[in-house]
Amino acid sequence: MTIETTYFKYGEAEMDFLKQADAVLGAAITRMGKIERTIMPDLFTALIYAVVGQLISVKSAQLAWNRMHELLGGITPHAISVHTPESIQTCGLTMKKAICIHQIACRIVNHEVDLDRLTHLTDVEVISELTAFEGIGRWTAEMLLIHALERPDIVSWGDIAIRRGMMKLYGLSTISKKQFDQYRLRYTPHGSVASFYLWKISYE
Repeated sequence: MTIETTYFKYGEAEMDFLKQADAVLGAAITRMGKIERTIMPDLFTALIYAVVGQLISVKSAQLAWNRMHELLGGITPHAISVHTPESIQTCGLTMKKAICIHQIACRIVNHEVDLDRLTHLTDVEVISELTAFEGIGRWTAEMLLIHALERPDIVSWGDIAIRRGMMKLYGLSTISKKQFDQYRLRYTPHGSVASFYLWKISYE
């Protein structure tokens, strides 16, 4: 099933800033050109997709997502809330993910949570709100910040591919949190765009 998507909005200004801020990354940007990064404007869809995608490949996430569509008839809070976690698990998810997804949907249906208010919160506040859900960690919250809220300065330490891309870019065999943060600060305030290049580099 297809997901309603668009592209993260950025352009030459952000690319030029990163080229000036970091010559090594700048050379990669020049070589690769602009990278289009898909985002999901609907916060609920994006959050559920991020949970589905935790610690599995994109291909596996898409397969589970398609099965959920077939089972539920659509990814909506109501459609999920009327199924049991056990039923949702049959789509190829762990029970932990199925419970998390079910709880999110139920809390929205019961008006305990309003995802739309996240648009008015800071990055730190969004992470705090989302990680209050059992089964949602910082990485999932950061993916929502990039892929739904289009926040401009997210470089996720918890993302293995981001770390791998950074190590490949700078010729490192390992990377510490301190080194990671030094590079991340170079990219500020356009860390999200830097992340797009690091992701691509990690899979080259």
